[in-house]
Formats: sequence, structure tokens, C-alpha cells
Amino acid sequence: MAKVPIALDSDALRSFVLGIETGSFALAAQQLCRSTSAVSAQLKKLEQQCGTPLVEKRGRHLALTPGGEILMSYARRLLSLNDEAWRAVRGELLQGDVRIGMQEDFGESLMPGILGPFSRQHPGVRISARVDRNQPLLQAIAGDSLDMALLWQGDNLPASSQLLGQCALAWIAAPELDVAALLARGEPLPLLMFEAPCLMRTRALAALEQAGLAWRVVFTSHSLSGIWAAVHAGLGVTLRSQIGLPAGLKVIHAPLPAVGNMGIALLQKNSADAAQQLLGKLMAAAVNDYLVR
Repeated sequence: MAKVPIALDSDALRSFVLGIETGSFALAAQQLCRSTSAVSAQLKKLEQQCGTPLVEKRGRHLALTPGGEILMSYARRLLSLNDEAWRAVRGELLQGDVRIGMQEDFGESLMPGILGPFSRQHPGVRISARVDRNQPLLQAIAGDSLDMALLWQGDNLPASSQLLGQCALAWIAAPELDVAALLARGEPLPLLMFEAPCLMRTRALAALEQAGLAWRVVFTSHSLSGIWAAVHAGLGVTLRSQIGLPAGLKVIHAPLPAVGNMGIALLQKNSADAAQQLLGKLMAAAVNDYLVR
């Protein structure tokens, strides 16, 4: 007779997933209204059932082991199906329309991983999505043509926006562009930027001015894809985050000045809406790996 497989506990899986997504099992315990010791016991039970360590310490942060990475992908799907079944039995499958906006850095790289699972779990929710720059998205929220948006944190965000965390900014260029040699020859730094007004452009110029480095904008674009194309072509340097960083480009440190972090914010018109709440959680989880700890 074949051995019956061990049934993984859904509560333990939820603690495991939330602990990794928040970066702390203590925070996971708070959100789940459990004690830290109870969540730790659940993790230990999972490791015993799987016969392998799932989490390890790397410096001050938690990281998944190879076995943990495998379990994480299954755990998210199991919990999604569990929650869908629970809502279906209770007659609580989500319905309605949600209009989402995402800043270009997030839309091109994070949107598929957010909308795909959500749409499969909630086919009754009709989603329309818009990828744009910060200011047009803010105007769309104010004009009631968007319900929620994932944005860079600027000075003009409404007080109702939720700060998800800080993301490191970086100077980015093609590998063949020798920035150190260019500056050593006394040439101004060639910049590839969005047209003003732009949060990244403002941050980049302020940092260069403070460092006393000469610069000139050699290329402007209305779209992020245009910026990346110019970087790939070796036309100059841009300032972005590493979210959605295309393969084949490099992050430059010295001799360029540090530019710090920029906040990522979530703006919702109706935070009580169940579909918006769930999408907001998925957005927060998607950006979590890029946040500065």
C-alpha cells in the first residue's frame, strides 16, 4: 500500500509566506495575531515535514534555502486556492471593476506577476490597467479615472497615500561606457532622462551639482523603454532603481555620487473595497524584495 503523503498545514504555510514577505517572522506573528514562538514552532514543523531547512540567516536578513524557494512557489498557490475555495463556499468571490495605474518602473516588470494570479483567483473582477509617469497617474486618481496606483513618493502625493518602503536608486549605464575615463578627460557626464518634471531627473541633477560634477542631458524620452534603449546604445547614464533593470546593463558607483533612496507609495481611492485591498497586498508583496531594510 502506497504511503499517504504528509498534508502540509495551511496555517503554517501562511506564516512561512508572510514571514518571508515581511522579512521578519516577528512581524508575521503580529499580522497573524499569534505569538512569535507559535510562528517559529510552525516553521520548525514545516521543516520537519519537508525534511530540509527552509530559511537561513544572511547577515541581518532572512533568506530562503533552495528547499525554501521550492516550497514558497507551491505555498503561494496552495494558499491562493485555499482562500478561493473558502470565499466560494461562503459566496464571497469578488466581483466588480478595478482601474489600476502603475508608474512605468513598476508596470513593465511587476504588473504581470500581480495581475496574473489575481485574475485567475478572481475571474469576476474586471481589471483595466494604465502604465504612466507619476503626474499623469495622480491626475487620473484625482479625476476619478483610476481607483488605485503604485507610484514613486513625491512631494505632491495625497496624505492618504501609503508608504510601502524605500527603494535604492542607482546610476545605470552600458558596460562599455567608461564613466571614470570620461570624467577624467574633463567631459561632462552625458545624462539620459525623462523630460521635466521628473523625480529621478531632479534627484540626479541635485546630486551631481552637490558633487561639483559637470553634466549635460544628451537624450530625453517620454517613455522608460526609450530611456533603456538609449542606455543600451551607450549614449550615457541614467538614474533609476533596479526594479525591472534590463539584462546587459550595469550599476555604477564611484566616481558618481550616492543618490540615496526613493519611497514607493500606494494610493487607493477606496481602501475598504475588498478587491482593492487584495490588489494592494499583492503590490506590496511584489515590491518587498526591492526595499531597503
